[in-house]
Amino acid sequence: MTIKSPIAFLFCLALTPKIVDAEILDQVTNSKPLLPAFTAQYNILHKSDVVGNAVRQLSYQGDGKINYHYQTKVKWLIFSQKRSETSILSIDDNQVTPHHYTYRREGTGKDKHYEWLYNAKNNTAQDLGRSRNIAPLDFSDNLQDKLSYHLQHRLNLIANASQPQYVYKVVNTSGTISDHVYQYDGEEELMLPYGLIKTVRFKREVKQKKRITYAWFAPELDYLLVKLYQIKSGNSQFEAQLSSLEINEKTNLK
Repeated sequence: MTIKSPIAFLFCLALTPKIVDAEILDQVTNSKPLLPAFTAQYNILHKSDVVGNAVRQLSYQGDGKINYHYQTKVKWLIFSQKRSETSILSIDDNQVTPHHYTYRREGTGKDKHYEWLYNAKNNTAQDLGRSRNIAPLDFSDNLQDKLSYHLQHRLNLIANASQPQYVYKVVNTSGTISDHVYQYDGEEELMLPYGLIKTVRFKREVKQKKRITYAWFAPELDYLLVKLYQIKSGNSQFEAQLSSLEINEKTNLK
């Protein structure tokens, strides 16, 4: 017997208080989210030399929201930089809704810090760093912040990885909206520090910045990003390769 939801289980239990099926109870109390909590570690390379590391994490908060975090640390010759992005978001019916976005960059070059609050119900956003409100915004069109669209792309690949391209509307730190496009670019088997793994490759080009980014996702890891390679003005910028992955399969939805 299968119970599709905790609510249905409680209703059934109310009608038959003397009978408790241990297997059904286990289904309800140990239900898994679409994506379990995880921590993925990456090596960052420049011209084949390891120059830093990156961490991508997903965790569930006590209020049921998701903390999605990405951080990089790079040191190469006189260049040293640390970047950190966090998106507090929720997922409903396979759709990501951002609530709070923070970004910080420190080290070589100008330090930067951004913080945004989003209200999808009111179609508004607050740029806390500049103390201004942005409205109206159309969250009905799956509007994302600069990190949450990464997670939306992964969910879309899990649901249907056969599309030639995926387009995401993203709120930029300037307050403007731009389309972030992933174009299917083939399949490839990679040997990474993590091991040998089959992947699908996507390409994202930003012509005005003369930047091309290639991203590899592994179907057997629920389309986790396993490699990233960026080129700017024809020059190789950096490469990130998955080195380890820790998954918390016992994560429960609140």
